[in-house]
Amino acid sequence: MSLYRSLSILLVIGALVMMPVVGGAEGEQPAVGAVAPEVVLTSNEGKQVSLKDYKGKWVVLYFYPKDFTSGCTLEAHNFQRDLAKYEQMNAVILGVSVDTAESHKDFCTKEGLSFKLLSDPDAKVSTAYGSVMEYQGMKLSARNTFLIDPKGKIAKVFVKVKPAGHSDEVLQALAELQKS
Repeated sequence: MSLYRSLSILLVIGALVMMPVVGGAEGEQPAVGAVAPEVVLTSNEGKQVSLKDYKGKWVVLYFYPKDFTSGCTLEAHNFQRDLAKYEQMNAVILGVSVDTAESHKDFCTKEGLSFKLLSDPDAKVSTAYGSVMEYQGMKLSARNTFLIDPKGKIAKVFVKVKPAGHSDEVLQALAELQKS
C-alpha cells in the first residue's frame, strides 16, 4: 500500500473517530410495536441475508458508521464477547453499515467477529430505520440499535448509542423483554 493511501486511510479513520454527527439521523426510527422494515442485504460472507431468515429468533439489528474505526471496533468486540449470552437468549446479532461486503469480510477477519455484518451501500435499509447521518458529504449509518422480536416486530429502539456499554444495555433489555 502506498504511503499516500496509508495516510489517507488514517486521516479518514481519525476524522470518523472524532466526528460530530452533522445533521443527525434522517427520517424517523420505526416505533416499538411496528413491523420491522424488511432487510435484504449482502453479508460479509457474500450471501444475501433477510430478516425473514430469523423468524422465531430475537434479532439485534445494530447500525454503525464505519468498519475499522475505534468506536465501531469496540462495539463489535463487545457484541462478540457476549455472543454466547445472545445465543442462549435465542438472539442473533446483525451489524449494518454502508461499507462494502468485502470491507465487512476484512473487518470480521481482522477483529475475529463471527456474527454477520451486512452491507448497505446505498443506505436504503439505514434510511428505512431512520439511521442515516451525513458526514463530509457522505451518507453513513448512524449508531442506532433495534431489538426485533421473534414475530418480526420492533421491541426496543436505542438511538445515539455509546459503544462501550451498549452490549450490556442490549442484553439487559432483552432479558426484561423476555420476562414479559
